[in-house]
Amino acid sequence: MPVKSTKPTEEEQPQDPEEPVWTYRGYKLKTSEFVTAMVHFFRAEVTRANVWRQRLDTTTNWAVVATGATLSIAFSQPNIHHGIIILNTMLVTLFLYIEARRYRYYELWSYRVRLMETDFFAAMLVPPFHPAPDWAESLAENLLLPSFPISMWEAFGRRLRRNYLWIFLILAIAWVAKYWLFPVPPADMKEFIGRAAIGHIPGSIVISISIAYFLFLILVAVLTVNMTRATGEVFPRFTVGEQDLRGDQIHPTDELKGIRSWLAPRKKRRQFLAFIVTGNAKAVADRILSDMGRGVTAVEGKGMYTGAERTVLMCALTVTEVHNLEASVAREDPQAFVVVSPAHEVLGRGFNPLAKED
Repeated sequence: MPVKSTKPTEEEQPQDPEEPVWTYRGYKLKTSEFVTAMVHFFRAEVTRANVWRQRLDTTTNWAVVATGATLSIAFSQPNIHHGIIILNTMLVTLFLYIEARRYRYYELWSYRVRLMETDFFAAMLVPPFHPAPDWAESLAENLLLPSFPISMWEAFGRRLRRNYLWIFLILAIAWVAKYWLFPVPPADMKEFIGRAAIGHIPGSIVISISIAYFLFLILVAVLTVNMTRATGEVFPRFTVGEQDLRGDQIHPTDELKGIRSWLAPRKKRRQFLAFIVTGNAKAVADRILSDMGRGVTAVEGKGMYTGAERTVLMCALTVTEVHNLEASVAREDPQAFVVVSPAHEVLGRGFNPLAKED
């Protein structure tokens, strides 16, 4: 007679409940749900960055088409004035400005994509799963307070070096060739300079302004060459001498001085100092410590007119934690008085180190 096994099958074995990875205000998000949400968010940001990347190609196409049409018209007939090439140069400059502005928006979306690639997906491929401690806060801060990761000068210089420098070079050569060859080559340098005149503006002034303009473009291209905060160019996670994706300093950068430091302003995480006046200091402090992991300093005080004993709690926090602080305090003491003010710099545990290691 066969003996029935009492060993539970795989379906009958009790399954351990999946531990929530994120819990707040009664909501419990499981690991699988968290990863699914991040994947959908990643796909959305990739799509948005791709749309703005295509808009960059559009402005470049405008510049190329306009330049080609202008040169075709300028060299098709001898009596066409060379000023049409100067007009096209101004138009291409406008296209460059529009593309630089679009590039900043593209960097805003690609910053989030690159941050998830380096700190979330890359960390998943190297067990155990240990992303950077503040990558989620950096991403949340960028969602709450969107800001361009690069300056307008860096975007202008990068697009200039990538595409427009060659267009301007072609326009400069075509401009000189136009009034050098048509209708006939000049007899001497004086005639050559005189041909550059536009209306009542002497040729010497036109040439001087043109040379100064092209020198300005070259200067911008050279001064912005070491600015590597553009994450859309798929730079490494850490770059020696620069900042990482979250804006934290990896190595001290002393090479960006003078005008370069003005062209590339540094970004600092927004930090705040909260003052909490409460009559239930112990419960509020414990709640902040358990919910946010932030330390609290207590200062005893007394009301100026009421004479009631009150405790003032001081807590340093970041911009993404302001709402959590308000919720934690309201949960323990709805009558508390909370003041949140910006802090110039916060040093110590949980923030920037107080003393840098040699």
